[in-house]
Amino acid sequence: MTPAFIRRGGSIEIIDLTKSNEHEKHCSGGDARRKSLQSCARRRWDGQSVTSVSLDNGDRLEVGIVVNSAGPNAGTVAAMAGLVLPVEPRKRNVFVFEARDKYSDMPLLVDPSGIYVRPEGSVYLTGGAEPEEGDGPADPTDFEVDWPLFEEVIWPVLATRIPAFEAIKPTRAWAGHYDYNTLDQNAVIGPHPQVKNFFFANGFSGHGLQQAPAVGKALAELIVHGGYRTVDCSAFGYSRVAEGRAFRELNVI
Repeated sequence: MTPAFIRRGGSIEIIDLTKSNEHEKHCSGGDARRKSLQSCARRRWDGQSVTSVSLDNGDRLEVGIVVNSAGPNAGTVAAMAGLVLPVEPRKRNVFVFEARDKYSDMPLLVDPSGIYVRPEGSVYLTGGAEPEEGDGPADPTDFEVDWPLFEEVIWPVLATRIPAFEAIKPTRAWAGHYDYNTLDQNAVIGPHPQVKNFFFANGFSGHGLQQAPAVGKALAELIVHGGYRTVDCSAFGYSRVAEGRAFRELNVI
């Protein structure tokens, strides 16, 4: 086990961040439509750009640029444009538990097994260690919590690593989905080499929230200025997908 400690590390409240982004978008004149994408149309004469998208309410929108940031559904959205993207939904569970002993200043701890735990106010959050034999493509509408994962896999590891966690009380849990890049568990960022107005921001495999501000800025610069300026994301381009050239992320929990 290799110890690491980031003194200025912290956590992000995703709901507050989402609300802040929504507010900023509204103030800047952005138009958000909470509809499902049904299809993407490409020009018939060359097939090298997406010209419109259709929504489930029947609306058809003419587009100049399409950015695929569809999370676990990214592979499906890419397929609508006739493109291949090795990203699929992988189900992940997060559990909340109480413990008699409080470690409010405890940092995020990641066990070599992949199980993590950190304090969240007066309780703790834990997850990880999805069994490899059962960790395949998931139904993106399946949000059923896998309680046996906590009882049979996670809890024993927590109790071994931190003896005070032998007596804990699980209180609630939720399940969601990673946008899992099956090639290398790293992001795919930037335009498709043939369909040049179709941009990817996909496949973060669980660390998308950490990288989202930089990726959003990088893509905005690429689209507006024709090149990266602040953060060069060229190493994450689609070419490695086309070539099967993995840029592997080794720390996925």
